[in-house]
This record gives sequence, C-alpha cells and structure tokens, in this order.
Amino acid sequence: MSEITPEQVAHLATLARIALTSDEIESLTSELRSIVDDVAKVSEVATPDVPATSHPIPLENVFRDDVPGETLTTEQALAGAPDHDGSRFRVTAILGEEQ
Repeated sequence: MSEITPEQVAHLATLARIALTSDEIESLTSELRSIVDDVAKVSEVATPDVPATSHPIPLENVFRDDVPGETLTTEQALAGAPDHDGSRFRVTAILGEEQ
C-alpha cells in the first residue's frame, strides 16, 4: 500500500479548497495513514467467502402488533384539564394571537 505523504494531503486540501497550516497537514497526514492502515487490515480478512454485513447481529422487527384497545371518553380525558369547554381543552393564546 502506498504511503500517505504531506504533499498528497496538501494537494487534496487544495482540490477541496481548504486552507491548511503545516501543522494541520502533518496531523491529517498521520490520521490518514492510520485510516489507510485500518482499511488495509479489514481488506486482509474481507475475502470473497466472507459476506458483507451492515450489522454483526441480524436485526428483526421487535414491534408488537397494533391492536386497538380501550380509549378514554371525552369526559375522562377532560377530567384533569385545568380548563375546557366540554368537548375540547381550552388553552391560552400564544404569541399574542387571539382567536
């Protein structure tokens, strides 16, 4: 695998129109080398007989069935409301908008 050089990092930064200091170039060179090394390690074990996966464990739907149940009556729902008009919650206007 070819070595990542500071010149390559500076060239990529120029192509991306990113201004980098020499300290940033050196830091990114080291980070990119590490990334390339890690990808090379993965490539060593990722042979054609190893299937590609997005998760190490198979995922399955864990949602329960959507079964209708008992619901509150209007009176029950409004019982704890600080203010209502008999069929709806009543709230104060917000943002100065009066209705």
